[in-house]
Amino acid sequence: MKTQENNTQPARRVRADAQRNEDAVLEAAKQVFKTLGVDAPVREIAAMAGVGVGTLYRRFPQRSDLVAAVFRREVDACAAEATSLAADHPPGEALARWLKRYTDFIATKRGLAAALHSGDPAFDALPAYFRASFEPVLKSLLDAAAASGEVRGDVAPYDLLRAIGNLSSASGEDSAGHAGAMVDLLIDGLRFGARKMESETAR
Repeated sequence: MKTQENNTQPARRVRADAQRNEDAVLEAAKQVFKTLGVDAPVREIAAMAGVGVGTLYRRFPQRSDLVAAVFRREVDACAAEATSLAADHPPGEALARWLKRYTDFIATKRGLAAALHSGDPAFDALPAYFRASFEPVLKSLLDAAAASGEVRGDVAPYDLLRAIGNLSSASGEDSAGHAGAMVDLLIDGLRFGARKMESETAR
């Protein structure tokens, strides 16, 4: 029994080291893409991650593999935040906070968005991944806020995701500030709609 444990421990260490390297590469790629764009030299990413270029290429043979992995990781992180927000805040506030978090996600992914629309087949599955990740969590937040009477209940999650995506696609000076202000108006509209619907029901 001890022999089996001794044999498996090195394999576990190798897997743990490989996972740490992958996490470091993805985090470094996110930072480098943000400042230099998705066409940044791979050596910049490897140096920031503290790994060799060969290690990076073994895990991500093509640049598109790395771009897609960064995108999925960022989508997962943004979607997961909905759960913690729902646990820590009232439904309406949790919804508003997550919509702003999603706005920030869209605003910082412009370089990735250009890559995703490049026609590279490595990105073909990502739009479906985007919707499958974000629609359920937004629906849960909308349903909870509507049930508590804080927002209207007739808004489709995907319509709201698309609206914020369109608002966040503007470029130019203070584009992020403009998108944030417009999303605040959207949130106010959701709340106003709830009050109006409550008033009409009371009649």
